Amino acid sequence: MYSETMKAIEVRHVAKVFPRGQHPWRMLWHALRRQPIAAAEGYAALSDISFSLRRGQTVGIIGRNGAGKSTLLQMICGTLQPSAGEIVVHGKVAALLELGAGFNLEFTGRENVYLNASLYGLSRKQVDDRLADILAFAEIGDFVDQPVKTYSSGMFVRLAFAVLAHVDADILIIDEALAVGDAYFNQKCMRFLHAFRERGTLLFVSHDTSSVMALCEHAVWLQNGRVREQGDAKTVCESYLADLFGTHNKVMDVETATVTDADPTDEKTPVDQRHQWLSHSNLRNDLEVFAFDPKGRRFGEGAAQIEHVALLSEVGQPLAWVVGGERVRLTIRVRLAQPLANPIVGFYMKDRLGQTLFGDNTWLSSCHQPLRGDGNVLEARFHFRMPYLPAGDYSFAAAVGDGNPAEHVHHDWVHDALMLRAQGGPVSGGLIGLPMQAVELEYYRVSA
Repeated sequence: MYSETMKAIEVRHVAKVFPRGQHPWRMLWHALRRQPIAAAEGYAALSDISFSLRRGQTVGIIGRNGAGKSTLLQMICGTLQPSAGEIVVHGKVAALLELGAGFNLEFTGRENVYLNASLYGLSRKQVDDRLADILAFAEIGDFVDQPVKTYSSGMFVRLAFAVLAHVDADILIIDEALAVGDAYFNQKCMRFLHAFRERGTLLFVSHDTSSVMALCEHAVWLQNGRVREQGDAKTVCESYLADLFGTHNKVMDVETATVTDADPTDEKTPVDQRHQWLSHSNLRNDLEVFAFDPKGRRFGEGAAQIEHVALLSEVGQPLAWVVGGERVRLTIRVRLAQPLANPIVGFYMKDRLGQTLFGDNTWLSSCHQPLRGDGNVLEARFHFRMPYLPAGDYSFAAAVGDGNPAEHVHHDWVHDALMLRAQGGPVSGGLIGLPMQAVELEYYRVSA
């Protein structure tokens, strides 16, 4: 176990200013005197950045291009020096920051393994002992004896990550370089990072918020060189997504929102919480369904507002309990403040880490048949079988927009529109289980 007080990385009021349009002799003067460039004389890439990582913690860094993420990582690795503040690192750091870093383009892949590993303090004997494992991880075949200047970006990443995985680092720092890898290798890397979390500290930078939420318990959002928000990874990533979709984190005033229609899942409404047949069901994956919360975290432009989300039985009965394998209907009711030219209503289910499990939207069912009428309420209905879910908390996110899947305006996005709690069930592996129609096992004989 790691102590709460044991720090792996401490970033204290760090700033970084790069020269802008200065004469070379003035830049040399600053370098010789080790005098930082004043903010007024250059471009401030980072300003007053502070956070820390405990040993054994995983922290994600998110932000748009130009936010200062790569600059921050280079300073933590020691390849750049801060203009102000202090960075303290406790432990051996291995980093994958950019393609080709630490590689000699004229050397072969095999030669670069020895070169790169030596930079992390491994002796030639240690590299000899680990070479077979490194090459097996990289899976670049005979290209290992070709000059790396002939490599594709994906091959670069394969070899660099393979070395990284075998240098006994205490702290791993991973930048967006993984984004150029193929899906198969990315899955291998993610499996390694999940295992590494059990014994080391991970600083992970990605535009993929699902990966950040899956890997990291804490997140730091950088915006324009400053910390915009930090805290629980799920909460920070949701705030970042709201800003990323062009709403500038515009949160609708749900305090004044009114719902004129009756709420079918109101606790005062008598409903049969379980179907009669559930007591005879052998599915045994009980899921408690909580009521829609209109005051939950949400964002959007506001021309349409999601006013109710409910999980219904196949015949339209509101459910407070459901079981894996049961046919259900998810309904999303939207109040329109103004007509939408091409409305899209959608949902996805996510687990407690924010990982998307499944979802859908109305685009394909309505794009060739435009809606007719002048109503001020939209209702989307999705019919499906509830999958089996391992024990834990889950939620449906719901959204309404105007446009098409490639280009649209978000009018309302409710992060945790409907909460569920799985009490456990027959999920043998994976994030969800499929409602199998049958599982069979039999002997039979084949003649020789």
